[in-house]
Amino acid sequence: MAVKKQYELTQTGLEQLKAELVELKDVKRKENLEALKEAREQGDLSENADYDAARNEQARIESRILEIESILKNVKIIRTNDDSSSVNIGKEVVLKFIEKNKEVTYHLVGTIEADPLKGKISIESPLGKAIKGREVGEVVTVKSETNKTFNVEILSIN
Repeated sequence: MAVKKQYELTQTGLEQLKAELVELKDVKRKENLEALKEAREQGDLSENADYDAARNEQARIESRILEIESILKNVKIIRTNDDSSSVNIGKEVVLKFIEKNKEVTYHLVGTIEADPLKGKISIESPLGKAIKGREVGEVVTVKSETNKTFNVEILSIN
């Protein structure tokens, strides 16, 4: 029997996924059906690039809907423990990259919520794993997936 994958999400991440699902079902699906209808009206479907593009978009939309529904069926909401002074999922941390003398703020989230460009890193990432359970003032050596190492100091945890 296959083991069901459990997805860890913060409450915010859960709400964002639900909103994306509504958008896909109520807006994107209808827009796509209209594009398919317009493409069919152009005639010969065998050489119709608009029709092919609309069909590809339809497949992408339906695939994402199924993916989100699967996640929502197997989600585990991560509750943050405000009493804890150590780094964990749901916490915001300010790190100092020692070699670069650069301070960066990250919010630690579950794997599917991760978006480094928005300051959200996965607790399962090399950096997330290295700082998990650590406290303010600790200097941690992080080994990246490319086997490079760097040091970070935990400046604050919120």
